[in-house]
Amino acid sequence: MDRSIGYALLAMFFAGVTAVIAKLGMRNVSGDVALVVRTSLIFLLVWGNAFAFRLVGKLQLLTGRDLLFLGLSGLTTFLSWLFYYRAIKIGEVSVVNAIDKASIVVTLVLCFLFLKEPFTWRVAAATLLITGGLILLVWK
Repeated sequence: MDRSIGYALLAMFFAGVTAVIAKLGMRNVSGDVALVVRTSLIFLLVWGNAFAFRLVGKLQLLTGRDLLFLGLSGLTTFLSWLFYYRAIKIGEVSVVNAIDKASIVVTLVLCFLFLKEPFTWRVAAATLLITGGLILLVWK
C-alpha cells in the first residue's frame, strides 16, 4: 500500500473520532469556546512535533509564495473549523460531519482547475455519488 494511502486512512479515522469526542466535550460551552481549547492544544502539539523531529530549522526554506499559500490555508482552516464547531454544537454530528466531508467535491474541482490533476471517469463517478449522497442527506 502506498504510504500516502496509509496516512490518509489514519487521518480519516482520527477525523471521525474527533467529531464525536468534540461533541461530547462541548456540552457546557459554545462551539467557539470548544474551538479555542482544541486549537490551543493543536498549536502546542504541532510545535512539539516540530522540535521533536528537528523541523524548526527548515522554516527558513519557505518562500514568500509558500507563506502566502500556507497563510491562506490557515485562514480557510480557521473558517472551516469555526463553522464546523458551531454546526456540531447545534446539530447532529452524523449529518454535519457528512456534509463537512462532502468538501471533497470542492477539493476535486479545485484540483482539476488549479493543480491540473487528471479528471477520470472514476473520479467523475465518485464525485457524482458523493454529491448525490449529500443531496439525499440534506433534502427534507
